[in-house]
Amino acid sequence: MNTFDQQHIWHPYAKVPSEIDTYLVKSASGVHLNLDNGQQVIDGMSSWWSAIHGYNHPDLNKAAIDQLGKMSHVMFGGLTHDPAIKLAQTLVELTPENLTKVFFTDSGSVAVEAALKMALQYWHNKGQTNRHKFITLRGGYHGDTFGAMSVCDPDNGMHHLFAGVLPKHYFVKSPSMVAMDEALGDLEATLDTHSDTIAAMILEPVVQGAGGMRIYNPQYLTKAKALCDKHQVLFILDEIATGFGRTGELFALEYVDVEPDILCLGKALTGGYMTLAATLTTDEISQEVGTLMHGPTFMANPLACSVANASIELLLNSPWQDNIANIEAVLNSELSSLRAHEKVADVRILGAIGVVELLDEINVQLVQDLLIKQGVWLRPYGKLLYTMPPFIITKQELLTITRAIKTVIEAL
Repeated sequence: MNTFDQQHIWHPYAKVPSEIDTYLVKSASGVHLNLDNGQQVIDGMSSWWSAIHGYNHPDLNKAAIDQLGKMSHVMFGGLTHDPAIKLAQTLVELTPENLTKVFFTDSGSVAVEAALKMALQYWHNKGQTNRHKFITLRGGYHGDTFGAMSVCDPDNGMHHLFAGVLPKHYFVKSPSMVAMDEALGDLEATLDTHSDTIAAMILEPVVQGAGGMRIYNPQYLTKAKALCDKHQVLFILDEIATGFGRTGELFALEYVDVEPDILCLGKALTGGYMTLAATLTTDEISQEVGTLMHGPTFMANPLACSVANASIELLLNSPWQDNIANIEAVLNSELSSLRAHEKVADVRILGAIGVVELLDEINVQLVQDLLIKQGVWLRPYGKLLYTMPPFIITKQELLTITRAIKTVIEAL
């Protein structure tokens, strides 16, 4: 561990000084991180689910270098540029037909902030200022900024410290925690009672990410959207973690072809190269909102947009569906048997997502040390030991990850 780093640099979800070792990465290539001690480890996290093509990819490197020779950044207020135009065109083509307007942001959390503001301003401009609440699922996670925190799980999420100062919204049962009919009944009852104060529903489609890595029946989306339409509540899908192939569909909403009113994208948008996100919405909402008083300094950064264009092209021209299916097959064959293990509460697998939920809290330092010794990088949290590997991972590399997971569980 670097002493200066430990004493002075505040890492995510950690203290200063850090109580858990950090590992110094000198370089990265393919699915491997090269540590300063000369060890090479397989990144089973895709750098928090974003590096879907792995590291140091020549196509993405070239896109960044080519753009760097033109301009690394230019403000988006009053100006525009080709990389942003091309990226917006691509996103409009790839997402549901009703989504025609693109608002670029510089992170997933801010994409959610923009979506919430769009919904609030939409109803304000329609004269329904009473619609200032949101409805969302328990177990959800939408980011760490203030508005995003307010729609994360208020009890079991990581933001309970701020519960006393965050806006109060409506939280309903998640179909990943209870039967789908029970979850829908709770949603319907809440909408029946409070819809006149609700601007929008926001949820992660099919997979709830950092709030618990839970998977639910996609049919819930269709029925939840119908209930929202009935009560004139906007429907926001947060695909920041699930977008660009992670679940086995290009977007998780494609499991049922649901059309959200607002869609948030991020993480894998640039293949993990740079921070960039986008919020898409409809003609009607954009016209009603008018001027959205939101404008991040690095909004639509040309470097990030150029790499995003290259990343999407690389993904679509690859056998990504076969790759995801192969990853899912290995995860199922290697991890499913752990459901019977005395230390395991559940195993959940979908696409390139493999989750082992333990009965007890994980000692992160102990587990990370064990994983590193086996040549694997994973970042467990709470009771969850999970992997979301790059799509280019080989079967042997993936087996190294799954075997490391099983070895760790036996050692606990």
